[in-house]
Amino acid sequence: MQQDPAPQPDAGAVASSGTPVVTAPAQTEASASSGAEPDEEGYQPERGALAEWTFTILLLLFGTTMLVQAYVIPTASMEDTLLVGDHLLVDKLAYAPQGKFSRYLLPYEPIKRGDIIVFRYPLDLNNTYVKRAIGLPGDRIKLVNSLLYVNGKGMNEPYVVHKYNHIDYERDYFPNDMAFRLLDNAQDERDRHIDKTTGELVVPDDCYFALGDNRDSSEDSRFWGFVPRGNIIGKPLVIYWSYEAPTFQLQDPSVSWDHTKDLALHFFSKTRWKRSFMLVRGYPLN
Repeated sequence: MQQDPAPQPDAGAVASSGTPVVTAPAQTEASASSGAEPDEEGYQPERGALAEWTFTILLLLFGTTMLVQAYVIPTASMEDTLLVGDHLLVDKLAYAPQGKFSRYLLPYEPIKRGDIIVFRYPLDLNNTYVKRAIGLPGDRIKLVNSLLYVNGKGMNEPYVVHKYNHIDYERDYFPNDMAFRLLDNAQDERDRHIDKTTGELVVPDDCYFALGDNRDSSEDSRFWGFVPRGNIIGKPLVIYWSYEAPTFQLQDPSVSWDHTKDLALHFFSKTRWKRSFMLVRGYPLN
């Protein structure tokens, strides 16, 4: 049987763009906002520029660390939902651990089947991946002839694309005994959670099973295992810009000369204007 090429090792990774996404303008009427009292001659001291910039930077860091952050898609594992060159704003608050009081004040939500999630890659926490959450804790997962079954029920997945016209047993039947592409300790982890009677994979507590929408070309939970709950950063909110650029340029955290030149020459022609400010939504799987 003809085998497809192995999935790219970085398939599904998202690179932080380093773009600030939450800003706070400096005060424009310093004397009014400082609350300082005028002296005997009527002079009212202004707040120092250093204090203004410190306040702005602290708010910026809080926003990009705690609320939302910008990422860019460098690989094709989530096509056609997310394309190479899509720049995303990721909501880091939605799936944050709920505090004793904050759970009543902030818009937390549980992770649902069909949600698109951004998470730290379990085998290398320095890499960030984006996939679709397919299995929740306790769910029973299997793929038969590339069709997904969750808890014994076939799933309707209109977002999935198949770009190869033949079946790869290792890729399209899961779990199976021919998964040669399993990484690190994924084999042992998978074997521990297979129901020997039904052959289904049972998702353990505090973990999730994630797959790419480009199901034929995605390195995902089939090959490296589960996503621990603590690795999940948040969910994409919106595509604020989409630019048709080569994958290797987007994976480089620094701005390369080639990418800069490409932007200068082709910004208007390569920008996918129709994707600008497009909302990123999950698809409920029941």
